[in-house]
Amino acid sequence: MTRKSGHTANWAPSRRAFLTGAAGAALTTSAATALPGAARAAGDPAITEIKDWNRYLGEGVDAAPYGAPSPFEAHVVRRDVPWLTADPVSSVNFTPLHELDGIITPNGLCFERHHAGVATIDPAEHRLMINGLVDTPLVFTMQDLQRFPRENRLYFLECAANTGMEWRGAQLNGCQFTHGMVHCVVYTGVPLKLLLDEAGLKASGTWLLAEGADAAAMTRSIPLEKALDDCLVAFKMNGEALRPEQGYPLRLVVPGWEGNMWVKWLRRLEIGDAPYAQREETSKYTDLLDDGTARRHTFVMDVKSVITSPSPQAPVTHGKGPLVITGLAWSGNGRISRVDVSLDGGRNWQTARLDGPSLSKALHRFYLDIDWDGSELLLQSRAIDEAGYVQPSKDALRAARGVNSIYHNNGIQTWQVRADGVVENVEVS
Repeated sequence: MTRKSGHTANWAPSRRAFLTGAAGAALTTSAATALPGAARAAGDPAITEIKDWNRYLGEGVDAAPYGAPSPFEAHVVRRDVPWLTADPVSSVNFTPLHELDGIITPNGLCFERHHAGVATIDPAEHRLMINGLVDTPLVFTMQDLQRFPRENRLYFLECAANTGMEWRGAQLNGCQFTHGMVHCVVYTGVPLKLLLDEAGLKASGTWLLAEGADAAAMTRSIPLEKALDDCLVAFKMNGEALRPEQGYPLRLVVPGWEGNMWVKWLRRLEIGDAPYAQREETSKYTDLLDDGTARRHTFVMDVKSVITSPSPQAPVTHGKGPLVITGLAWSGNGRISRVDVSLDGGRNWQTARLDGPSLSKALHRFYLDIDWDGSELLLQSRAIDEAGYVQPSKDALRAARGVNSIYHNNGIQTWQVRADGVVENVEVS
């Protein structure tokens, strides 16, 4: 049954009109309390009293040689769900999507997924081998790789299990936990094609096996067509060296495809004539369907979106009035062409505003500005990509695939905003 929600129209009046009358009248108390950031009544100590930061010198330029966020932002961190896995070395933590804006994820907030903990590797001792169906097997040092032409590319990376706990119903109360296994950074590296061309590919080669140097010896099969298209061997992200938890000193970048294929701590690339059927593509990363069969090689991360604010970890605290609804959309098929937002659980839709760069296989930021009247909202977002794919409802996805899988859940998410501003993870049908 569809839950009923009060109608909320688009917010039309300008903020300037909200603050002043036609003749420029003084700000009223009611207007001041209705708009975030507006001046409050006279006597606000934040305005009238001199603060310590106005009086005293701050720290000098060498106080923090690397730099760190403000201590007032100490709560903006990756978080885990301890009961999800048996051991933290084979586990995951989550990007705080509700605390971020724009499309770039800071390096220190990109989610982690490990199968044997974080490998600590001396780059001087690290090597990348290419072998198998090649004319000349090769071994590269990090210095060798950095002599090849390099590219900078902005891509999202999403774990195939992102939103996996939501297959059977609303489970985790926060978009950090439902959707936080995704991030988006600028990678710097060498096109994989250049390295494979250096080794020379035999005509019988059709698949590539990528292997990591961690204790799990993480391996995945990748069609050679994809490897020669847009894959990178990356050594930097957002301008600096990869973080250890992101694969330092070297990782594979497989744009638009599931994150498990982006092998970290990359040490070997083998060319073969068939998929390798490794552990991580048989026991895991297959999609168990309702009839007991399993889909394999479901590489592409399909069109998806989520409202990041308001959301359970980002409630509405300012009451009625202007409210910015914002979120992220992405697709492994390319660019996002449109995002629609519903305030009433999918009965009516409004087109959101896409803002910032629109790049293929990257995150896209969307906004919808409304004037909230305090009525209950059932917030949803629905993304459409340039290939014409439309993000499905959870019911449609379950009808097609059942509820046995934990991978590739790109169904529409619903947040209930209550009259008091509290937000909860719910479902409508």
